[in-house]
Amino acid sequence: MHPRLVVAALRGGSGKTILTMGLCAELRRRGVSVAPFKKGPDYIDAAWLGRAAGVTCRHLDPYLMSREHLLQSFLRTTCEGHIALIEGNRGLYDGVDPQGSFSTAELAKTLRAPVLVVLDATKTTRTAAAMVVGLRTLDPDVEIRGVVLNQVAGSRHESVLRKSIERDGGVPVLGALPRLFDFPFPERHLGLVPPEEHRREEEVLEKAASLVREHVDVEGLLHLAMGARAFPEVHLCEQRGPNECASVWGRVGVIRDQAFHFYYPENLEALETLGLRVVPIDSLQAEHLPEVEALYIGGGFPESFAPQLAENVTLRKEIRQAASQGLPIYAECGGLMYLGESLRVQERTYPMAGVLPLMTEFRPRPQGHGYTTMEVVGKNPFFPCRTILKGHEFHYSRVVSLDESRVRFAFGVRRGRGIDGRRDGLVRWNVLATYTHLHVLGCPQWAEGMAAQGRRRSEGMNEGLAAGGGLP
Repeated sequence: MHPRLVVAALRGGSGKTILTMGLCAELRRRGVSVAPFKKGPDYIDAAWLGRAAGVTCRHLDPYLMSREHLLQSFLRTTCEGHIALIEGNRGLYDGVDPQGSFSTAELAKTLRAPVLVVLDATKTTRTAAAMVVGLRTLDPDVEIRGVVLNQVAGSRHESVLRKSIERDGGVPVLGALPRLFDFPFPERHLGLVPPEEHRREEEVLEKAASLVREHVDVEGLLHLAMGARAFPEVHLCEQRGPNECASVWGRVGVIRDQAFHFYYPENLEALETLGLRVVPIDSLQAEHLPEVEALYIGGGFPESFAPQLAENVTLRKEIRQAASQGLPIYAECGGLMYLGESLRVQERTYPMAGVLPLMTEFRPRPQGHGYTTMEVVGKNPFFPCRTILKGHEFHYSRVVSLDESRVRFAFGVRRGRGIDGRRDGLVRWNVLATYTHLHVLGCPQWAEGMAAQGRRRSEGMNEGLAAGGGLP
């Protein structure tokens, strides 16, 4: 009823994204409906998979959301006839602890999904079979059903690999991707360049599709997906979609452009379901801040567009003024950087919105990377105290100066880095800015808090008054 396939590997950088993206694009070309998913919190891979499939790619993350919410999200997204392709992250068994908790393998078991392993065959022959044997025997409940080789040097190399893996590893080899020297898929500090910035998007998608078409047994992979075991029984709770809310009573501005585009689709849909119409704002081009009851600024790459952000003086000033008048603003990572007074990139300093009394600096190495756990310990506009928040962070910036007399911290860090290793979540006026990214399926209080503050704003209760405490 729900054909599905998990694409996994022994480590990150093995070729999972190119293969999954190529499969999405090729199946779409053949008229097969594909539901793409990304395991883990990666926004960029998900964006590419969505472009390839022609539909929104969603996340399945057993750390960020409960098993029940994960299964319900999967079932609501897929339907009879869909082929669900789930790209894993890191190595198949890599999790947050020695037991591999929250790993791709655990997700595959939760979904009862067959697993396809992408195996980087660089300078390897029969040892590849030993790798497959190890993957299969470490946890026999993980249903490894096939292998696609990557970085194959030639036909002789492929022949030896294929025979060894099928004889000793006990699974079929369903494809062999050659070494690629001219694939137009550049990377930078967070991984792949996002499709929002890529100037050759259509070429990338077509090359990925042709790569799969020429070197992968697509019919064999479809057969694996169709052979998935019966899906676990799940009680689907009633849930209204964004077009089913009783009435639209307000508007939430969402800064979404080349500089800011890290948003979970479920987060935006949750706001719409609660009656807030999403109004996109381009921070690089918009001349004015539209009339909105709340503002949401996600993550992205403000450091790559710092000169353009600085040049848009009018928008920066209007956001600062609206914040001082009580506009509810929630910002994550890149949004936090934008709300500061300035951003330093390669010895140059650029003025930002000036909502928060801080300066951030872009660094060549990650300053925070991985899953986070926060406890709400201070008064803020959106979350009740003592709420536990599970999220993730991946940032190369750090706060290098902060006037703590004009802000308060809302979060205590239990796991992760946050702003200083102990604290995260800066509050000023009706503004909350954090390095942690949240997913609404694991944190419904986020959307509820945004909607509640937006309604207060629409009723004229926030003008000149900051629910965060009126900090100067």
